This record gives sequence, structure tokens and C-alpha cells, in this order.
Amino acid sequence: MTALVGIDVGTSGVKAIALSPTGEILARAERDYPLSTPQPGWAEQDPHDWARAADAALEDLAVEPASIGWSGQMHGLVVLDEAGDVIRPAILWNDQRTAAECAEIEERIGLERLIQLTGNRALTGFTAPKLLWLRRHEPDAFARIAHMLLPKDYVRFRRTGEHAIDVADASGTLLFDVANRRWSDEVLAALELPREWLPPAYESTEIAGAGDQAAGALGVGIDAPGPLSVVLGTSGVVFAALDAYRPEPEARLHTFCHAVPGTWHAMGVMLSAAGSLQWLRNALGKPSYDELLAEAATWAPGTEGLLFQPYLQGERTPHADPDARGAFVGLQLRHDRGALVRAVLEGVAYGLRDSLELLRSVGVQAAVARVSGGGARSELWLKIVASVLGVPLERTEAEEGAAYGAALLGAVDEGVFKDAHAAVAATVRIRDRLDPDPGWQAAYEDGYARYRQLYPALKPLV
Repeated sequence: MTALVGIDVGTSGVKAIALSPTGEILARAERDYPLSTPQPGWAEQDPHDWARAADAALEDLAVEPASIGWSGQMHGLVVLDEAGDVIRPAILWNDQRTAAECAEIEERIGLERLIQLTGNRALTGFTAPKLLWLRRHEPDAFARIAHMLLPKDYVRFRRTGEHAIDVADASGTLLFDVANRRWSDEVLAALELPREWLPPAYESTEIAGAGDQAAGALGVGIDAPGPLSVVLGTSGVVFAALDAYRPEPEARLHTFCHAVPGTWHAMGVMLSAAGSLQWLRNALGKPSYDELLAEAATWAPGTEGLLFQPYLQGERTPHADPDARGAFVGLQLRHDRGALVRAVLEGVAYGLRDSLELLRSVGVQAAVARVSGGGARSELWLKIVASVLGVPLERTEAEEGAAYGAALLGAVDEGVFKDAHAAVAATVRIRDRLDPDPGWQAAYEDGYARYRQLYPALKPLV
């Protein structure tokens, strides 16, 4: 049987899947690798670990691929010398060392112009600040750079010898002219970075790859403006395809090229979504999730005034603030651990609502959303999110995330499907739908209004 393979180079490991041409999962494989934190706030990995894990996962699938597509963690910096050898460990998307370099970028280019060109402001996770950090702190390594790649593109380079990137992943470097889908000579000149370091940029369907968020959205059928993608993973994402380049004026949303030619996407990102629930479970001694969710279900919407601010490791949307912190507000003697869990579920939903409101401000019409991620397994959490957003949530039959979208891109590149739209039509199917609860929505409108007051009230205290 024809096997359409997708490989996702994630932060904790590689995930590989094999699909049939009608979208059924034929095989799955995962291989893990370590994360290094050599100093507080730093996050690095050895690119060779990614390549070895990808080779092993592909072998574990035990299929003969008709095509291979790639997705991966975005923004990570891999620098190579003239011989193609890795110069130093990769600096990852969640590394926080580049605050000074971000300020330098916005000063050199000007914030308004930077947003016009790249659709984003300079954030510590992006790639360009990492290059400036290397120039300042590791000049010997910087002097050896001949090529720069992102994580999945390094793994592909190891397999094929090709230096290449897709426009979706390139959009997250802060070096890309997102409106015109090409590298930005203006940004490169302002930052004094050589154009020859950068790989050629292709449409995702031409090079069989995309950053994990674009690939994951394609994998649940977001191939054109219409349904939203809502991700309830460790982080939370609300993602909308756009038919034109429309950055949010203050760059509180990320605006990137989408994996489908001729489209863009805007997304809000909250750093601690299902990660907030995992944190609380660990703090409570690791009871089962089923037990905690059952206790949360005994509380009425609004949890009798208890609010949770889910900024456990800073935040991206709507507050680009690495120093933001989490909080419970409104605790009373009646509140038990089920109340704490319910407040976390609701606080994450309110955080997603912040992103949705910003998407609406740039013209996104939200009639339905496709939901994915580990949190999407909870019927209670989905009912809360649907009611807070005021949008029905659909789950697809496959739950493979970015690897599924990568497999579709690989299949388009090899001619199995005419284009991304045909790939989605042939493979993506809706499993079920959860509608907002009208009886809950009034409580959540009140709760969201109170939630929006938390950040400005608590900011001076942290």
C-alpha cells in the first residue's frame, strides 16, 4: 500500500506517521531526545539527536514511503560552517536569553516598520535575535557561520544535502518579508546579516514542509479562510487562515505565511494551556486527570468567582511579557481542589478568548473551530472552551497534529494529490462536534470581563 509519511521534529522528540491516500493511519513511531538548559532561561539541543531520531522513527514505521513531508519546532537556530558541520548546539524557540537583542532589532528597524515587513515584533523566541546574540557573545562561532537552518530543515539537509526552507517556517525567523513571501533585504541590511547564509525559500507544497503550527492546522483541514484551529496542547493556539497579509497593528498576533500557497495565517499563542493543568496536577501529587476533571465537573460555571491567570512562564498573546506570572484570585473556604481545576480550565479558555478577539479585530469570521491537542480529550474542557469562545468545536478522526499535515504536504509535493485542498478533501474527516452551552455562556461573559482586569491589576505586583 502507498504510504504517505509525515515526520515532525518536536521539542521532546520526533513523531512519524504513515498514512494511506485516504487518510487512515498505517503506522506510528516516536523517538525522544534530551533538552539542555545550560543556564537559567536557556534551551538548547544537539541537531544530531534530531537526525538520528528521525532516521530511527522512519525505520520503525516499517513502510516504503511514497512521499515524506516535514514539520518541526519553529524559530530554532542551527548554524553550519562551510563544510556543513554544526558549529554549536541549536538555540530553541523557548530560549529566553535574547531580550537585549530584541530591543536592538526594534530600535534598528523601528517597531512599526518591523511589523509591516515581518508581521511580528521582536520576541525572544524568534531566530534573528539569536544570531545577534551569537555575534555579541560568541564571536568565534559567529565568524564560522556559512549557513543557517531551522530544525526540520537541518534534518532534511542531513538526508538530502539540500539547503532549503518553506515560507511558513521562514516567517518565524524575523528575517522574512511575509507579505511578499521572500527574505527581507531591508531587515538583513539593518541587522548587518549576510543574505548568503539563508537557504532558498519555497512554498510548503514545493518543498514538502512547514512549521509545526501551519502543518498542524493543515492536518485538521485549515486549508483556506473558514474554520479556526484551536490547539489545547502544552501551549494554546487559536489559528486562522487569511486570504491576504493583514498583520495586527500592535503585533499581538503572529502573522505568517500559511502552508497553502497564496494564503497567510494569524495566530494567538498562550504559553501555558494544557501545561497549566499539568502543573496543577503535579502540585497536587499527581492524581489522575480523570479524577481531577470529575471533581471540576461538580462546580458550576464561574467557580463561584474563582479566577486563574495562566501566565506560568510569561505570555505571548495578548501580552508579550516574559515576566508575567500566574495567579489564583477569589479563593474562599468552599473552594476545594475540584474548584482549582475548574478555574484552571476556565482561565485557559479565557486566554484563548483573548486570541479570538484579536483575530476578529483583523476581520476573521469565527463560525466553527477544529480542536486538537491533549486537552481536546476532555469533554468538560471542550464544553467550557466552546462556551467561552461562543464557537462550536469539531474534532477530526486523526489526532496526529503536525505530522499529519506534514504527510499531506509530502504527498502534494510528490503528486499524490493535485494540491493542498485536494489532500485535505481526501483525508480529513470530522469525528464529532461540541456546541456552546447557552446556560453557561452568560456566566462566562461575566467571568471573561473580570479576567481581563487581572493582568493590569497584578502586573505591578510581580
